[in-house]
Amino acid sequence: MLHKIDSGKVGPFGEPMEEAVRSCVHCGFCLAACPTYGELGQELDTPRGRIVLMKEVLEGGLEIEEALPHLDACLGCLACEPACPSGVEYRNLISPFRALAEDQRSRPLGEKVRRRLVSWTLPHPDRFRVAARMAGLVKPLAGVLPRSMRPMMDLLPSPLPPEQKLQERYEARGEHRATVALLAGCAQQVLDPDINAATIDVLTRSGVEVVVPREQTCCGALSWHVGDHRAAKEYARRNIEAFSKVDAVITNAAGCGSGMHEYPLILKGTDDEERAAELAALVVDVSVFLERLGGPGEIPDRGEEVTIAYHDACHLSNGQGVRSEPRRLLQRIPGVKVVELCDAHLCCGSAGTYNIDQPEVAASLGEQKARAVMDSGVMMVASGNIGCLTQLKMHLGRLDASIGVRHTIQILRDALNGI
Repeated sequence: MLHKIDSGKVGPFGEPMEEAVRSCVHCGFCLAACPTYGELGQELDTPRGRIVLMKEVLEGGLEIEEALPHLDACLGCLACEPACPSGVEYRNLISPFRALAEDQRSRPLGEKVRRRLVSWTLPHPDRFRVAARMAGLVKPLAGVLPRSMRPMMDLLPSPLPPEQKLQERYEARGEHRATVALLAGCAQQVLDPDINAATIDVLTRSGVEVVVPREQTCCGALSWHVGDHRAAKEYARRNIEAFSKVDAVITNAAGCGSGMHEYPLILKGTDDEERAAELAALVVDVSVFLERLGGPGEIPDRGEEVTIAYHDACHLSNGQGVRSEPRRLLQRIPGVKVVELCDAHLCCGSAGTYNIDQPEVAASLGEQKARAVMDSGVMMVASGNIGCLTQLKMHLGRLDASIGVRHTIQILRDALNGI
């Protein structure tokens, strides 16, 4: 697409943003892949429409306030990227644009309070746990709370699972094959700490030593995707210092893994850009790492048949290109049949804090995904992201569906243990 963007005025993001705009030929292949176009039905709520809006703002021909409603409605699910024949890297445009826009926009007081509350709690497990417990006490009164606060209440499990403290090191069992560092995550440690326990169990029994650096922080993805560039840079820098001298950095949350892969963009133009690229090259989803090892070893046959639907977390399938590895891990389990969902490419509506910031669209997408799971006739649905799992549990619960919702690694751990 022809443009008149002065990349020099945009700063370090100028070059990747300009390239993303230039690569778009306005063909429209992205429309069918875009969940918000299906929900809102407007050209400006499509990837190509949003690219035009961002281009015009960057050129100076459009006021940013006119573009923001359509850009805020973007999930950032990146479903447009694999659908694009021109290879537009939409991620190199939407998140940097949000970062640039944040200092130029005004927000209502209630929105500011909500964003401040989320940024102060979610990236910090101890704070989030306290906040979640307090929220649980007032959850029965959610109907009288401000509408902007209700989606956060709906997403909290009741009761919260018990806290699980992580050690700094877990020895490999059997022959030592690798040493990895585990990104423990933030909200996941509170909402479902068993995911980390399952990850460590499967890795160590596969001959992998696991270290959990105490100095690690939130990956920064939540901040980056809502335009808080300052916080995202700080988290990225602290994790660059925390993760070193390992064969890989293992992630078990799609959003976290995708966020760490974007560290070179987050820190572009800084003295840490090269180190960010080095760390990003080490980041790998647990399913990919296990497949590279040749699998987790022999899995006992319980003599039972189980049908499992696999839900592609957007930032695993679109953000990291990981699709086949989780399915192959599940198919290694004797008696398991993996079923594909209808319209599997569509986002479930979680998308970081999207189900808090855009609750109506998120709820519609969540219900559609839950109904697709129900229509598949499965006993269980698996995914690789805590946000997706939380969204699926909530909407399946609302539909009174007795379908298990588990992380892929939890299902694998249980199978290895004969459960």
